[in-house]
Amino acid sequence: MSLTKQPNLLERPVDIGVPAPKRSLRLIDAIALIVGLVIGAGIFETPALVAANVESQTAVLQVWLVGGIISLMGALCYAELATAYPHVGGSYNYLKRAFGQPIAFLFAWARMTVIQTGSIALLSFVFGDYASQLFRLGAFSPSIYAALAIVLLTALNILGLKHSKRMQTWLTMTTVLGLLLVIGIGLTLAPPPPVPPTLTAPASNSWGLALVFVLLSYGGWNEAAYISAEIKNYQRNIVRSLLWGIGIITVIYFLINLAYLKGLGVAGMAQSQAVAADLMRRALGEPGSVLISLLVAACTLDSVNATIFTGARTNYALGQDASRFQFLGLWQERPSTPTAAYLLQGAIALALIILGTLTRNGFETMVDYTAPIFWFFFLLSSLSLLVLRVRDPDQPRPFRVPLYPVLPLLFCAACGYLLYSSLVYTGIGAIVGVGVVALGLPLMQGHR
Repeated sequence: MSLTKQPNLLERPVDIGVPAPKRSLRLIDAIALIVGLVIGAGIFETPALVAANVESQTAVLQVWLVGGIISLMGALCYAELATAYPHVGGSYNYLKRAFGQPIAFLFAWARMTVIQTGSIALLSFVFGDYASQLFRLGAFSPSIYAALAIVLLTALNILGLKHSKRMQTWLTMTTVLGLLLVIGIGLTLAPPPPVPPTLTAPASNSWGLALVFVLLSYGGWNEAAYISAEIKNYQRNIVRSLLWGIGIITVIYFLINLAYLKGLGVAGMAQSQAVAADLMRRALGEPGSVLISLLVAACTLDSVNATIFTGARTNYALGQDASRFQFLGLWQERPSTPTAAYLLQGAIALALIILGTLTRNGFETMVDYTAPIFWFFFLLSSLSLLVLRVRDPDQPRPFRVPLYPVLPLLFCAACGYLLYSSLVYTGIGAIVGVGVVALGLPLMQGHR
């Protein structure tokens, strides 16, 4: 199957007789992608950190609800952008329109080398850690599992949209059903916590820090912007997929924290190194820890597959505009995939697996590596809504964010706070991430 260089999608329609993205994603496919992107390892790691920073059961539940509300505000902003400017490049397109090609190029470079590939590596390390609990493959077992996940899921996506979306739907269904099983077991079978249900003096009573961890667990819904050119009836389904996706996620997060609280209490959650495993161990004994390992492995594969799927779309959009990367602007028609973009993304993610293996602290290294860059460009993408309302007032907007400009400004403030927090709390990995993005500055002169 031949690969063809595509015209600039901002200047010409996509249905001009050459390979290009097709509108073949249904509403259920989009919801599955959003839920799969968001519900990953975070909900098994961050609840203990949240509990260590609040003083009561009520506060634990409140901070998770507030995280859902902030995510909903952001989703409404992205829904307007995605329906007004449907494009396979997502935020790349918004930044290009609002701030110009140089900023858009730098974002695409950052997403290709740090944000998306770092997220793929991070999630793959989590998969490797839990898969190794089930069957170990030697001294470097987590890294081997992580690399295998990247290779196999990248290959699946290259085979075509039909295969990747089917896998995504099944993985998401498995994840949601598994989480509902944990919720049911925790609420009905777990004995009362062995310690008082509240802490008299939490180690660090900080709602702000707790919210940082909560929003890390909610992260990923913005990836819906990258399927706006491939979803059917995008004027309605983008908004509906975001609202349904975040609604499902918020309910699941609230209920699973309720189960954690019932079985462990705030003190038990705060002291736990693996809160879900401790809950299941109390309810079912050691078989419960095996069950949770299987569930976490499924959740992380779900997120890895969705992240691979959306990440390649920005690389494809970059290839449309930057002559140095024109080989990425190739769309394979019959399976409907940006094959070259997938291959480059997979190669960079594998290189980051090697980096994480060398540091012997893969997950934490990837968190530090990605967080500041992610929140910086998330803030710029949110600001682009305000800029484009002024610069492009005649653009048809099938959906307009309510309470404009209050909601966009509130969400921008939240992004700014998380950018600050990510710089304060991250380590040397953040310096490496910033350095890699800086390497893209000389290449900006090569775009057309």
